[in-house]
Amino acid sequence: MWQELDNQLTRTFTFADFSEAFAFMTRVALVAEKMDHHPWWSNVYNQVTIKLSTHDAGNIVTDKDRTLAEAIDKLVG
Repeated sequence: MWQELDNQLTRTFTFADFSEAFAFMTRVALVAEKMDHHPWWSNVYNQVTIKLSTHDAGNIVTDKDRTLAEAIDKLVG
């Protein structure tokens, strides 16, 4: 579940292993590129943490972030 913390939508995803986590990141990258809205993220082994905010709006959460978060959620079913 996404949480709004410090003007960012944040969520950590956990996968079976590194390969699954990396595949997820690849799918997110393709969606983010099409939306021209790129996340801050980190990956350690099977966990991917994503933080979304809109830099052009002063680093706050906007509809653009919520739309990307919804698209990301669809990638994990």
